[in-house]
Amino acid sequence: MRKKEKTGSVSAYMNQFGKYFRKNWQLYIIFLLPGLLLTLIFKYLPMLGIIIAFEEYSPFLGYFDSKWIGAYNFKRLFSSTEFLRLLVNTLKLSGYNLLWSFFPPIILALLLNRVRSAKIKRNAQLVFYLPYFISTIVLAGMIRLFFSPVGPINAIFGTSIDFMSESEWFRSLYIGSGIWQTIGWSSIIYTSTLAGVSQDLIEAAKIDGATIIQQIRNVELPALKPVIVIQFILSAGNIMSIGFEKVYAMQTDLNKITSDIIPTYVYRLGLEMGDYGYSTAVGLFNSIVNLILLVAVNYVVSKLNEGEGL
Repeated sequence: MRKKEKTGSVSAYMNQFGKYFRKNWQLYIIFLLPGLLLTLIFKYLPMLGIIIAFEEYSPFLGYFDSKWIGAYNFKRLFSSTEFLRLLVNTLKLSGYNLLWSFFPPIILALLLNRVRSAKIKRNAQLVFYLPYFISTIVLAGMIRLFFSPVGPINAIFGTSIDFMSESEWFRSLYIGSGIWQTIGWSSIIYTSTLAGVSQDLIEAAKIDGATIIQQIRNVELPALKPVIVIQFILSAGNIMSIGFEKVYAMQTDLNKITSDIIPTYVYRLGLEMGDYGYSTAVGLFNSIVNLILLVAVNYVVSKLNEGEGL
């Protein structure tokens, strides 16, 4: 019954939108055409470069005159001794980053929502938002400075560890600095959602004797659930698209065992070694894995929601 009602409401909305579009189609052209053209030029036309992955590409010959080699670049990738290490490093760094950095913004939003003083809440938000505006390169420089053998972290603990040269510390530094930098900005969407929660529900829960944990579990988390699901799908779909700039800026010759991932490998092959065809094939493989993960996560979440009757 619920599905029929939903289908009917969508159909009615589409009919109403169709009438409005036919009446005001000039406005849609004026406002949408520039954006569509920019998307076409800078997003879809460059996708023609995928053909490079199947060629022994030469910039002097171009797309259509370079030698066609079919799936040779992919065979070369899968038979490479570095392929498994790169894939595992990428999945580990992305997976751990998703695991540890997904929930802190939600927790921060829930904590800020309990603050009743507007001044304190505003100042706290300012403190948490500011790190997001630090440049990636500046952040990497800060990490190198703070965690150097003579840096403040070693001075506090009385040690002389060269964290940037220890491969086992790379993932912890990458993920920890990422949480510090993005926790405030990522919590905005959750804070905005909680601002729309009816205070009557919270007051009713208080009257019924609900504790703070019970209020969060029964009132605030259900309101956040749709946003959490969408954010999780987007994050899981980008699990292979780990930030190249930060990894490259933090990478050293001594920590490459864990810091060498597919994006840095593509950069090294394409721009440093000029192997454009092979690097494009590696990048295309990375994008395909991203797409598969996105579709899979979306399917699983949809099935779970259907099972709960949502």
